[in-house]
Amino acid sequence: MTFPMPVSFLTEGQTRRYGQFNGELSPEELARYFHLNDTDRHLIARRRWPHMRLGFGIQLGTVRFLGTFLDDPTCVPPSVIKSVAQQIGVVDLQCLEKYRVGYRHWKHAAEIRERLGYRPFIEPLVQFRLNRWLYTLCWTGSDRPSVLFDRAIAWLLGNKVLLPGLSVLERAVARVLVRANEELWRRLTKQVTPEQRERLERLIVIPENERKSFLDQLRDGPVLQSPAELGRAVGRLEQVQ
Repeated sequence: MTFPMPVSFLTEGQTRRYGQFNGELSPEELARYFHLNDTDRHLIARRRWPHMRLGFGIQLGTVRFLGTFLDDPTCVPPSVIKSVAQQIGVVDLQCLEKYRVGYRHWKHAAEIRERLGYRPFIEPLVQFRLNRWLYTLCWTGSDRPSVLFDRAIAWLLGNKVLLPGLSVLERAVARVLVRANEELWRRLTKQVTPEQRERLERLIVIPENERKSFLDQLRDGPVLQSPAELGRAVGRLEQVQ
């Protein structure tokens, strides 16, 4: 049996937040992702101009927090700009406007990726490890596809893998779900005999002059507390047995 792949299972919030800042960061998030250590400061100090140093520092924290680089590296919350500027001694925050002009920030992104050891999602080993991890989650839990998607993002961040496009990761999660469901179905049907299969298939056939299959009738249990419903419940129990 082949299970259809979910077309789209993400919520509006997940789509909006993916690879983007979603409002201001908490003090804990700023301290965790945008604190500049000695190595960071050494890299930043190699930039000649204040806007280059500020932009480079912001991109360092951005990839740690989001797992990706922004097309416009200056599109970050004010708290991020202020935090990085204070750490590297840049007073004029407006100078950051110059950073989005030209191609220099793209070169900085490539340098940061190499220095911090981030890998692209397209690496076969990365996809193999992620798929194996997600497949294990499918067997050990009952998380919804949208929850698995968030856990996939967390795995990528933790393993220093740059986020792919939204639809790419969504399809990757969907493929693992389909594979897990197909394997579950295979195991469930492996020991079913031809006679049992025939009896099971008869459950979903709608008899002539009936509106429901026998399976639907079994699903429709008593809901009222009355003698008639009690009798119906007993009859239903006999049918199930």
